[in-house]
Amino acid sequence: MATEYGDGILPSGIRSRLVTANGISLHVLEAGFEQTGRPLVVLIHGFPELAYSWRKQMLPLAEAGFHVIAPDLRGYGRSWGTDVAFDDDLYPFTIPNHVSDMLGLVKTLGHLKAAAVIGHDFGSSVAAWCAMIRPDVFESLVMMSAPFSGPPPLPSPETPSTKDIHEELAALSRPRKHYQRYYATRSANDNMWRCPQGVHAFLRAYYHYKSADWKGNKPFRLASWSAGELAKMPTYYIMDYNMGMAETAAAQMPAKDEIAGCRWLPERELAVYSGEYGRNGFQGGLQNYRVRVDGNYFAALRIFSDRTIDVPVCFISGAQDWGSFQKPGALEAMTQDVCTDMKGVHMVEGAGHWVQQEQPGRVNALLTGFLGRS
Repeated sequence: MATEYGDGILPSGIRSRLVTANGISLHVLEAGFEQTGRPLVVLIHGFPELAYSWRKQMLPLAEAGFHVIAPDLRGYGRSWGTDVAFDDDLYPFTIPNHVSDMLGLVKTLGHLKAAAVIGHDFGSSVAAWCAMIRPDVFESLVMMSAPFSGPPPLPSPETPSTKDIHEELAALSRPRKHYQRYYATRSANDNMWRCPQGVHAFLRAYYHYKSADWKGNKPFRLASWSAGELAKMPTYYIMDYNMGMAETAAAQMPAKDEIAGCRWLPERELAVYSGEYGRNGFQGGLQNYRVRVDGNYFAALRIFSDRTIDVPVCFISGAQDWGSFQKPGALEAMTQDVCTDMKGVHMVEGAGHWVQQEQPGRVNALLTGFLGRS
């Protein structure tokens, strides 16, 4: 399989290669590799993203003196498992195995540790677990767009029974469903991969809908984990019950002049995403949502109950990003209970969910400032 995107797609100074780690082949983008002995920074993308999502951070971090790596997570892009099927074993996509992938990557590239692990969206969770499980390797942490509220607690006789939020959402006068539950269904991959508008148009609308370009993104704290409160969020999070994500995104397709004016994700760059997802589909990423909603895999993480993250931490999100508030109380739990050395929480104006792509200058300044201090 080719590892290059094509002439001019990657900025000069970023290389693309395959690296064997944790027994699999991972596609990695890399900057600051010319000199040995540089401290390592690991960048972990989310869904539906790729290592390419960090193209605007890699050179500034390399210029700050770091060896910078950004892998396609397993099942994404050009990494192992790009022919993933719904009925495949889910174990390879568990959180501990993702941490093992990152640990193996650090070691394979000749490092004993990473100065920082930085994650966005689903990658924020993977990065948080890296720092919690192996703080001896991952010396600091930056989370973006998705707060980490800590490991699942051990059950106790005092633990109240939880209501089925999915039944509550379905029972609303306008029936709804949670996007993570939808992403765990058998139909989700084909709905997005084989959609009538095509993968490129689907991703254009999806990225637009969750960005600051969509003027309806005006997030606020929700009062509780209840159907009525969750239904206040846009339909990319709390979907209409009888619609798939392809139809949900299509309803928000930007106009031609908006597409032409999108400087943070021009058509040529979006084509990298649509090319990769058009070839592989979305199931490799969707497996992670299936693991998340599977009670057995979730329960296995209780062995880390009450563990805190004790390395220096920074959180960055777009001011127009609902991701910071989609789970009521998560942001507060992260800052007050889970992270014992919280250095800062930054809400970047002019950015929605894709903060490092929408406002790279501000994000890069925050990252280099944090890494210089931590």
